[in-house]
Amino acid sequence: MGGMTVRDLLSSLPEPAELRARCRAIALLDAILDDYAPRHTFVLGWRDGVDLAAMDNGSGDQYAIVFDAAGVFLHGFDHESDATPWREPERAHWPGLLDGLPASLAHYAQAPEFQFMDFFDATVCVWRETADTAWRCGPVEFAPDERDGADWMFDLVADGTPEAYVDFAEDYFERPVARDAVAAIMAGAPLTPETVAALAPAKDFATIAAQARKLGWDVLEPADS
Repeated sequence: MGGMTVRDLLSSLPEPAELRARCRAIALLDAILDDYAPRHTFVLGWRDGVDLAAMDNGSGDQYAIVFDAAGVFLHGFDHESDATPWREPERAHWPGLLDGLPASLAHYAQAPEFQFMDFFDATVCVWRETADTAWRCGPVEFAPDERDGADWMFDLVADGTPEAYVDFAEDYFERPVARDAVAAIMAGAPLTPETVAALAPAKDFATIAAQARKLGWDVLEPADS
């Protein structure tokens, strides 16, 4: 996926409901595997009727995907990309980044949670109103050697396969990760003690189950399984 920019991302993103399902699954997997600072999170009811998926790699790069009744608003910030607003002394978005953003979702670019020093830090922006049939972005243009971060920030949610998550997790956590357990969660199966034990044998199932329920996940209690 090297060299991919936001324009390539548009065609690789799944339908909104599937994107939301993948984001929830990846957040649950991260919660099971990472006690302290999960890279991917999901907040059910971040605002009234609005869910939020987020990624923060702890190195200054992050994304947020807002699931609203009006549609989906996705943005990412790759601090080392050519599109960083910090390339200009006064900070400026890459030309065209937000052009065409519909009014129904535009307020998210002003949300305090997505502002840094009173500026919407973003190198990638994508949106899709509920009635729309395709993902959209602004009329941004990039030279072949220019990048905006879309090539790596959204690869997990765009791919959506258990293999992609296993590859990420084994590299990130530097240990083997059970593919079958990952596949069960990626498929949306209820959480079981067996799944948690396969991924993190030392974890307390009740603790993970409570986190899963916060995500709206079905949990199969030990007595039921």
